Amino acid sequence: MIVCVGTTPVYQRSMVFERLRPDDVNRAAEVHDYASGKSVNVARVLHTLGEDAVATGFAGGDRGGALLRDLDAASVRHEFVTVAAPTRQCVTVIDRAAGTATELVEEPKPVAQDDWARLEEVVARLLRGAGGLVLSGSLPPGAPQDFYLRCLRSGRRPHAPVVLDARGEPLRKALGHEGFVAKMNLDELSATLGRPLSDDAGLAKAMREVMPAGGAVVVTLGAGGAVAADEHGAWRVRVPPIPARSAVGSGDAFSAGLVVGLARGRPLADACASGAACGAANAMTDLAGHLSPSDVRAIQADVRVEPL
Repeated sequence: MIVCVGTTPVYQRSMVFERLRPDDVNRAAEVHDYASGKSVNVARVLHTLGEDAVATGFAGGDRGGALLRDLDAASVRHEFVTVAAPTRQCVTVIDRAAGTATELVEEPKPVAQDDWARLEEVVARLLRGAGGLVLSGSLPPGAPQDFYLRCLRSGRRPHAPVVLDARGEPLRKALGHEGFVAKMNLDELSATLGRPLSDDAGLAKAMREVMPAGGAVVVTLGAGGAVAADEHGAWRVRVPPIPARSAVGSGDAFSAGLVVGLARGRPLADACASGAACGAANAMTDLAGHLSPSDVRAIQADVRVEPL
């Protein structure tokens, strides 16, 4: 079982337009409401790939209830902590003519302090039998900034892989722990270090700064694939061209493919190839955290991994 932890899930609305005209009346060709957010997307992709996964975090209000019902309908296992703070809703606007996907993000609401203790108890219990852990997403206002570090200390099984997809202070706090994979996109890495990253030399230096002891770092680059490094070396992962529709959720799909590869004992570079194929397959759909396993297999056959 792979445990997927995220404290700011989303009841997502994806609206698809044949052509979006600003400052005009626009009628959607399709509208989809569904459970989403980084950890939920990871769990959904893992389930689609046939893996045993469970999502956990906070859910509140009517939208929180709708989120849980959608996960039930999709047969995605979950064990959320119910809170007073309402689950947020975000909207993705897809313009098929322009080939763009625009995200409208509602910020999360604070949760009560005792809710954090309840969630930590759930995480610790789930980790006793877990074969992997993915921690992902931003934390709500007022959150303990060492929350991810506490989860890392919760006593997972030896050699079970951990992927932390975070940025800023929660990531910096967690870097005091060892043996996990720090995964982020280029903008998140830049924000964490507080400086622009404009060339390969600067990127390589930045990756060394955030590499956990005995662990690894993976930086996703959108259509440019990803770069990864651990104590054994560094690699660039290149993905083939695809007919992209929306890249929203592709980073989460990458995390799912990555943790599966690591859980199966594959080297970091090979696990990243699996992650990149999942991320690209997600981008071929309109919905975050949705993909076709056949697309993953077809793309992975053409993914290239090169030493840096």
